[in-house]
Amino acid sequence: MTDEQPGHRYTAALAGRIEQRWQDHWEQHGTYHAPNPVGPLAGPVPADKLFVQDMFPYPSGAGLHVGHPLGFIGTDVFARYHRMNGRNVLHTMGFDAFGLPAEQYAVSTGQHPRKTTEENISNYIRQIRRLGLGHDERRRISTIDPEYYRWTQWIFLRIFNSWYDADAGKARPIDELVAQFDSGERPTPDGRPWAELSHAERQGVLNEHRLVYLSDAPVNWVPGLGTVISNEEVTADGRSERGNFPVYRRNLRQWMMRITAYADRLIDDLDRLDWPDKVKAMQRNWIGRSNGARVRFGVGDERIEVFTTRPDTLFGATYVVLAPEHPLVDVVAADTWPSDVDSRWTGGAATPGAAIAAYRRTASMKSDLDRQENKEKTGVFTGAYATNPANGARIPVFIADYVLMGYGTGAIMAVPGQDQRDWDFATAFGLPVIRTVQPTAGFDGEAFTGEGPAVNSGFLDGLGIVEAKARVIGWLEEQGHGHGTIQYKLRDWLFSRQRYWGEPFPVVYDADGTAVALPESMLPVELPEVDDYSPRTFDPEDADTVPSPPLSRATEWVEVELDLGDGPKTYRRDTNTMPNWAGSCWYQLRYVDPTDGERFVEPENERYWLGPQTPGDPGGVDLYIGGVEHAVLHLLYARFWQKVLFDLGEVSGEEPYRRLFNQGFIQAFAYTDERGVYVDASEVVEKDGKFFFDGKEVRQEYGKMGKSLRNVVTPDQMCETYGADTFRMYEMSMGPMDVSRPWATKDVVGAQRFLQRVWRNLVDEETGELRVTDAEPDETTLRALHKAIAGVHEDYANLRYNTAGAKLIELNNHITKTFPDGAPRSVAVPMVQMLAPLCPHITEELWQKLGGTESLAHGPFPTADERYLVEDTVEYPIQVNGKVRARVTVPSGASQDEVKAAALAEEKVAAVVAGGTPKKVIVVPGRLVNIVL
Repeated sequence: MTDEQPGHRYTAALAGRIEQRWQDHWEQHGTYHAPNPVGPLAGPVPADKLFVQDMFPYPSGAGLHVGHPLGFIGTDVFARYHRMNGRNVLHTMGFDAFGLPAEQYAVSTGQHPRKTTEENISNYIRQIRRLGLGHDERRRISTIDPEYYRWTQWIFLRIFNSWYDADAGKARPIDELVAQFDSGERPTPDGRPWAELSHAERQGVLNEHRLVYLSDAPVNWVPGLGTVISNEEVTADGRSERGNFPVYRRNLRQWMMRITAYADRLIDDLDRLDWPDKVKAMQRNWIGRSNGARVRFGVGDERIEVFTTRPDTLFGATYVVLAPEHPLVDVVAADTWPSDVDSRWTGGAATPGAAIAAYRRTASMKSDLDRQENKEKTGVFTGAYATNPANGARIPVFIADYVLMGYGTGAIMAVPGQDQRDWDFATAFGLPVIRTVQPTAGFDGEAFTGEGPAVNSGFLDGLGIVEAKARVIGWLEEQGHGHGTIQYKLRDWLFSRQRYWGEPFPVVYDADGTAVALPESMLPVELPEVDDYSPRTFDPEDADTVPSPPLSRATEWVEVELDLGDGPKTYRRDTNTMPNWAGSCWYQLRYVDPTDGERFVEPENERYWLGPQTPGDPGGVDLYIGGVEHAVLHLLYARFWQKVLFDLGEVSGEEPYRRLFNQGFIQAFAYTDERGVYVDASEVVEKDGKFFFDGKEVRQEYGKMGKSLRNVVTPDQMCETYGADTFRMYEMSMGPMDVSRPWATKDVVGAQRFLQRVWRNLVDEETGELRVTDAEPDETTLRALHKAIAGVHEDYANLRYNTAGAKLIELNNHITKTFPDGAPRSVAVPMVQMLAPLCPHITEELWQKLGGTESLAHGPFPTADERYLVEDTVEYPIQVNGKVRARVTVPSGASQDEVKAAALAEEKVAAVVAGGTPKKVIVVPGRLVNIVL
């Protein structure tokens, strides 16, 4: 030991010993165990509960970097604050452990993905324990555990065996629909009695109603991954989010979830949630509800149905466009070109069929977003003409990639006078333009999208848009040419993946290929062992390939003999697996009852932790913290599952997460060499304003911390160098929780010095003895203390940890300056209590030294004495003719006349008034004095 290093100074080494000791203590004593009302985890439960949850982490092999714990520590501080104030707090963490990274690692190493994933989970648990996170470890779950995904499969079957009753506005068991068909209350599609339909025919009818169904609808096929992906997993440039491979639209038979049935409820219930407006807007836009009409255009004996939000512009429709994938394209397309066809319409092909085939190939290589936003309009003529029902005009039918099969009907009526995309297409192909809305005076642009009276529109002329819409919809319905409707952008959720590392489907197929749900007694359907974990991948550019999942090679597992109630039969298992989103749709429910083997959650426990608290409350987790990047993936999917379970009576709340908070990102400097290759940021040195790696100058840039930028700093490094409490204090003090912030390792020492000063104010660095006194604090100190208590209370409750930290630093500085011989006990105790949510280890140690016999985790938390929050004096700015000339301080209880007198007597004001009489002197109590001359 050196003279410069006292034996009991709060160093990283001492912090490490303290932290290890208290982490062991918390674990041994079950400090963070939250009791349930009933069941194996039952105990006395107060009515005042709090369920705090982090977004499900994926346990990657790289472990945590300092950006990951930002939200984890944020929820921990919030949970600790409320636990100290007497609430029963449920806070735990599990792992969203299925998915592609573990499978890809297994493919490259031959190691089973379970082994890799479990090793990663162990590492994550070690890291989060080192951070002192107050989790109820009894409630940990992992989506890869058969006892967890047994219930994921069970929920799948509940949804599969349900249908959406639009009249009732809710999901109902499929047996109730069967009863309606059987009784004749609901007619079958072809009118035959239900009893006359074969088993396969009945299942085909039910498939059209089930909330989970098999479909040959277009999907996003990624040959480079060997699997299909959902719309939400396609990037803006038409490539896979994972692997950056080209994505193609293909018709493949896949499981789909009918999330569209819930579109209105998913939009309308957003108003009931305490969520960021940005996330609500993202979900509303993704669902894309719009009012309009469906209009039918005749093409010979066929009818092309379009959806339009502007039926009032029908008279201006000069052509029709079908999405390249539209099934009517092949039906209406002509065999040959008309003799007078415009060469711009043919794509240089000899026949419409050849033109369509070539164009479809090109369109399949573009993302939906790229197709919508591409300024250059392309397309080809089908050789067919449709009839505009409004005026009988003969108009050409094109295919073009700016029309999407996934929105509306996959067909549009093109009105170039009122739509800029249609104008651009009409200009490129020499098509006529008819304006149906009178442009405003002076308008000399192209498509007019503003308000105005209808023109060139027959019986609609002169009407405003609202009246014209209503009139034309009524006319369409009278004439049998269409009807008013509501349309959505939201598509049904593609729920199949051609992967190994995911939940198997709890269904089998009979000899007719009909899907048969397995009974609950056969769950879980466990993944079989396979030698090869990889799906068959293909040339990323080869769109004409088909999936070959890894499970298809497990022949003994795929072909199975079962007795499902009508004797032993041979069935075939589904060789697809569920997407990784499945397990994260409901994990908050399993946190409530992780050990229940009889049901997925005990109703009484679910109502206590997640049920509605007041009339109109949608229920759900009390605080959910995670990234905004999950707005239209996990969050939308979880809301859908929750609503189905609510409709079926399985849960008491309509929403999974009543309050959502999006934390920001940790950003950091990264460096690239002359080749543009990222170099290890930790080995870059700065000299004379320039940056060097291995002696060569590199370029500095700024971005989100991550392995790809080689600018990762791990919490392990921070805990080793400074201690976990210092790391926690620094992360929470960097800025507001919802704002991204720059990481700077050199600044962490500031948080360490603060904790060293706190320690030094209470503990003698030479002897380790407590150095608090029983002296009574002065009035100024009491005011500083209780002002800090009131402010920290409010800051913790509102997740303003950076300002809470600032208040504690200010209070500690006051203690340091005012009490050099040791802090008064009556100040030291609340100081330690207030600091505990941010820095739990050092405060537990100090609390024990101060005489605490129980863990500080359950409080108490100090309360402010209102007497010391009232200011003795008030400072008034003094305005003369609207300009602040001076300030005056008066007793807080001063009357208005006393304030006026003090203001007029102030030297600078008196000089301006110069002995005159002001016209007005206005006192705004507690705020300002306004003098008008």
